[in-house]
Amino acid sequence: MQEKIEKKKRPFKFKRSNTFGKPKNKERISYFKPEIASALKSVLAKIGKPHPTPFVPDDFQIKALEAIKKTDCLVIAPTGSGKTWIAREAILSVLEKGGRAWYASPLKALSNSKWVEFGLHFDPENVGIITGDTKENTEAPIIVGTTEILRNQLYDAMHQGYDLNCDLVILDEAHFLGDLDRGVVWEEVMTYLPVRVNLLLLSATIGNGEEIAQWLESIRKKPCIVINEEKRPVPLYPLFLHPSGCLHPFLDGKKIAPPVADCLRKANERRFRGRNMPDYIGIIRILERFNLLPAIFFLKSRAECDEAVNARGSLPLLPNSTEFDDCLYDLLDRFPSLSGHRQLKALRTAGLAAHHGGQLPAWKMFVEEMMNQGHLRVIFATSTIAAGVNFPARTIVLFNSDLFNGHDFNPLSATEFRQMTGRAGRRGQDNIGFMLAISGRFMDLNHIRRMLFRAPEDIFSQLKNDFAMVLNLLLSQTPADIHKIFERSLAAYQQNKRHQGASSSAAKSLWTDFQRHLHILQKEGFVNSDERLTPDGYWASRLRLDYPLLVAQCLREHAFPEDNEKFLAAVVAVFAYDRDDEIKLTVKDPPPKLMLSFKKVILAVRPLAHRLEAAGFATAKLHPSAGIAMYYWAQGHNWESVIKATGIAEGDMASLVLRTADNLRQIAALKDTHPEVAACAFRAREAILREPVLFL
Repeated sequence: MQEKIEKKKRPFKFKRSNTFGKPKNKERISYFKPEIASALKSVLAKIGKPHPTPFVPDDFQIKALEAIKKTDCLVIAPTGSGKTWIAREAILSVLEKGGRAWYASPLKALSNSKWVEFGLHFDPENVGIITGDTKENTEAPIIVGTTEILRNQLYDAMHQGYDLNCDLVILDEAHFLGDLDRGVVWEEVMTYLPVRVNLLLLSATIGNGEEIAQWLESIRKKPCIVINEEKRPVPLYPLFLHPSGCLHPFLDGKKIAPPVADCLRKANERRFRGRNMPDYIGIIRILERFNLLPAIFFLKSRAECDEAVNARGSLPLLPNSTEFDDCLYDLLDRFPSLSGHRQLKALRTAGLAAHHGGQLPAWKMFVEEMMNQGHLRVIFATSTIAAGVNFPARTIVLFNSDLFNGHDFNPLSATEFRQMTGRAGRRGQDNIGFMLAISGRFMDLNHIRRMLFRAPEDIFSQLKNDFAMVLNLLLSQTPADIHKIFERSLAAYQQNKRHQGASSSAAKSLWTDFQRHLHILQKEGFVNSDERLTPDGYWASRLRLDYPLLVAQCLREHAFPEDNEKFLAAVVAVFAYDRDDEIKLTVKDPPPKLMLSFKKVILAVRPLAHRLEAAGFATAKLHPSAGIAMYYWAQGHNWESVIKATGIAEGDMASLVLRTADNLRQIAALKDTHPEVAACAFRAREAILREPVLFL
């Protein structure tokens, strides 16, 4: 880490002018005339900061705390309503009795944030963290980490026959139980967790909380108390921006207001269709004129967010502020690699920033902290900001009524809409929060109206088999035991309930699929004829990866490099890469020896991949370009040159590095069975985990 930058040697000189950017002929002229409908005057008059008052917990917080001290508890309450206070007080009650607590979240960034927050609250020596790339103070009485790590610890506890050394488990963002890709992990934790350990579930968006609680009671044989709080900590007022630039109420009772209906009838949004992008600067000026900043603009894509930051217009620069400067430079001391970030100028001069998955984790944390300190006007973000990350704004701005799910654009669900609008209004800083709808080609204003009154959707079990899960269950369970687990699953419970006690085809389906996995594991020598793990099966169970059998096959055939950590990082990255498309490299002719390493790996896994495909299992599409990108980074090149050479987005490259490091960590743990490659994996992990990817 670089030495702390002294205030008198700051790396920037602020060049102040009257507008953000130099005016150019091609610069868009705003057509908006900032106005408000008369009906809004009394509403906007409520804007302001609440008078400071001593903290007094709400009734739902007190009830939840009383419940979790005795049994399991599910808390469903709006974003910013104080669910973390419940968690902290519950942890404190456990610590006072000499107990231990585990706080699990779906995101590494959220885990890092909670680690810091809890360290300040409980003292750093009492708090540890375990994620795929961070491991600190693991014997502390409070552990913060990802849900996958907690699930893995439960696997190990069941295998080794010991009780999890914990008295309270907190699952934050518990609605991830219904996540298509990762919900299985949440369900496994709830299923395997010892009944002795109280379980606290926190979420803003679960429609069928009582059903989830009843399922938990049926498998854990103890009450699960549901605390459901509907009241937002800061009231939400929906606004509409007419294309003329006049702000109107969005609703008239429960109907859309006349100006909104008029806009729909006259199709005024056609004026937006002919433009490359909305007049972001004009909208910001309107919001600033009526004291509606800071704001989060939710946009469709990463590219739109970056384009919006670079939009040029007559936006006045931020006024000189010692507080802003001090916060900025304190953060640059912490993240020195960001001093040359291409979007830093927009942030420090105009208070604009983009936040999305294509950016460095360090940059996103930098932006979050500046926003939390009240130093930014606007963040242009994709919907990923709505889940987990904690930085609200006075206003959230919606340009679209649909959302990209990774494959297609679908209308916003009530759950997604609540996650977004939950960011509107800062507790303790705002009397009122606002949602602003902007008409446009991808905005269905009637859909937004419906979402304002719709409850979150029910969540459903996403339990499914994969080879890592089957191997790990066989560590401690017989197939008959696993069949019982499926019968106790949320999938079986929900189907039984919906079919009035009829025999569950969900459990049968899970069991049939388990047998398919088991048959392949037997054919490939990971499970014997007695349906127990072979020696290869034991060490392969420790590969909790997306493609454990393919990686295990490479280890069996000694296809991985054992004396060159850069080559090993490269070939492992091929298995860690989780996108469907090749990386379009701008640098040609990678080293021949590296290509030979790729060829050796592909030859090792190809026969197994064909057998898996013949049995109906999807296999990995191995992209050597991901490995070549990782090789450039493992060589020690600086970050900017790697990004330029590979053409990959910074956030995607950072994600690839972290996923590769997690894969290498698991290979490095096999030092008892594969000492040479394990030692090389340790060195490879050290080579790739450095700034700006690793910054804590």
